[in-house]
Amino acid sequence: MFDLTYFFHLPPGAAVWAAAGAIVLLALAAAVWAAVYGLHARRTMKNLERMLEECMSGGFSEHSYSEQQLSRLEARLARFLQAGVLSQKHLESDRARLKELIGDISHQTKTPLAGILLYTQLLQEQELPQAARAMTRQIDAQGQRLQFLIDALVKMSRLETGAVQVAPFVGDVGELMEQAAAPYRATASEKQIDFTVEPAEQTAWFDPKWTAEALGNLIDNAVKYTPAGGRVTVRCAASPMFCRITVQDTGPGIREAEQGAVFGRFWRGEEVRGEPGVGVGLYLAREIAGLQSGYIKLQSKPGQGSAFSLYLLLEKPA
Repeated sequence: MFDLTYFFHLPPGAAVWAAAGAIVLLALAAAVWAAVYGLHARRTMKNLERMLEECMSGGFSEHSYSEQQLSRLEARLARFLQAGVLSQKHLESDRARLKELIGDISHQTKTPLAGILLYTQLLQEQELPQAARAMTRQIDAQGQRLQFLIDALVKMSRLETGAVQVAPFVGDVGELMEQAAAPYRATASEKQIDFTVEPAEQTAWFDPKWTAEALGNLIDNAVKYTPAGGRVTVRCAASPMFCRITVQDTGPGIREAEQGAVFGRFWRGEEVRGEPGVGVGLYLAREIAGLQSGYIKLQSKPGQGSAFSLYLLLEKPA
């Protein structure tokens, strides 16, 4: 501490020079302190930036930190990031085990289920009483339903655990529409449904296999829930950013109160619960679209049918 009373006992000129000297010393001390503090702050910020970059790239590893060398914030952030890295490793390990379990379930159920369906078909070819024939038809129908459910659950689990890796590229939308529609033409013909796939000369960015799966689920629902003599139309149109593939039907439609729930797992509307199905097709379609930066939009009114539109990017996102 400088005793200012000292300056009042000096001659006028000397007091001024002494005061100026004291101010200069204080300024120098402040400058030195600011430089040291600034260097320490810059070093701390660089270390924080490095840790965050390592964490975002997945390569973060703990270094030697001490409360004396770096700030408390830096040390706490290091511990937080280390905990995040460990959590990510545990999550990846759990996903790997779940993926293996899903594969085992799928493999172990295919053989006995295929045997049940095969022997059911053989029974249907035998001379059986009318009541027994009705029972074999039920066994076959329930076996087919179980097989569809297992396949859907496996696909759903693979999507949710990240086991599915889509590989989108710019492809022909017209070919995609024809590929997705082909399995449902026979069913539509049996129901005397006017099933039309309009020609399309358009390209978009999508994974052919999984996008055909998603679009096929939309077409399957349309054909399944449209009554005999109805109409199902598949068409596409382009906007500045997206290609829109719309599946429009003349089915019972969906009430506005239920439209927010149609993409949920195992959800089925009251009007269609008597129809075959398990309620995962729309959920799978939405998940597949999302993996490609796309989405699905619904427009429907009760008694006027429904229109499900699958939006695909025109090109790979930047």
